Amino acid sequence: MPVVEVFVFNRRYSMKSDINHIQKLAYSIREACSVSSLGRTTLYAHIAAGRLRVTRIGGRTLIPAEALHALINGRTQ
Repeated sequence: MPVVEVFVFNRRYSMKSDINHIQKLAYSIREACSVSSLGRTTLYAHIAAGRLRVTRIGGRTLIPAEALHALINGRTQ
């Protein structure tokens, strides 16, 4: 398990972290751009063409992780 070091008021604290084991269920547009190295315009083009499935919750657009993985792997949904 990775150890995370946190500095608070110039004091170092170490703690074990499970953060690497958490898998995201969905990504925001910004997060999807970051993890896929695709631009916003490209992602929106895939959404408009029906190649990338999205879910809207309230005013927020979320891309399910499996939909983003499918696009990257060349599988359309």
